[in-house]
Amino acid sequence: MAAWNDGVAAPLAVMEDRAKADAGAQLGRAAELLDEVKRGLRGPTLRLYRPRPTMAFGQRDTRLPGFEAARVASLARGFEPVVRKAGGRAAAYHEGTLIVDHIEPAAEAMVGHRHRFEVFGELYAGVLRRLGVDARVGEIPGEYCPGEYSVHGVPGERSAAAAPVKLVGTAQRVVAGAWLFSSVFVVSDAAPVRAVLTDVYRALGLPFDPGTAGAADDLVPGLAVDDVERSLLTMYAEQEALAVPL
Repeated sequence: MAAWNDGVAAPLAVMEDRAKADAGAQLGRAAELLDEVKRGLRGPTLRLYRPRPTMAFGQRDTRLPGFEAARVASLARGFEPVVRKAGGRAAAYHEGTLIVDHIEPAAEAMVGHRHRFEVFGELYAGVLRRLGVDARVGEIPGEYCPGEYSVHGVPGERSAAAAPVKLVGTAQRVVAGAWLFSSVFVVSDAAPVRAVLTDVYRALGLPFDPGTAGAADDLVPGLAVDDVERSLLTMYAEQEALAVPL
């Protein structure tokens, strides 16, 4: 398995992180890995983990009048509130999700910033399509933590969902010498995610359509996190180097 470092293929180490750390420690570990890669202590790294229930607020959320009420609402639903450095608005995840942190060294990390969103969006939509999900790239109206390159799923005949639902949210953090691209696949058990997002967005005073919060198993019944992880690792392994440098 390989990755791109300033246009040159380099080995990509896969880290399946099974530590049951709290939400703050899990976010902190991503920052540690980014720093290690930046300093040349570690090469390109793909970290996969399944989080504890977490409400990850964006920096802008903390400046809203309803932030404290939103933080309390997330705790009431059993989701630990944290503030992340990468990403936009509040996003929720739990054990039914898979978080993918792709970290690479880069002398000019800002170069290709937007392009990485395009490449990873298509890559991760492909991961889900291999599992039978009609996955597409693009924001859907009313989604939480809206993003141009979010991945959403379109309902089919077997779907529990009645309308397109957001399945993968992506965020990026760039520092001098490296970048971190973090993605959240919502695979199963969407109800708690939908409930906490509804409470939090109401408290923050931000628009949100609860119908857009779903999971991959709403579209293909029986899908599990293990299925998505296998599909993702297979996709990476088949592309010894991504077709387009990141």
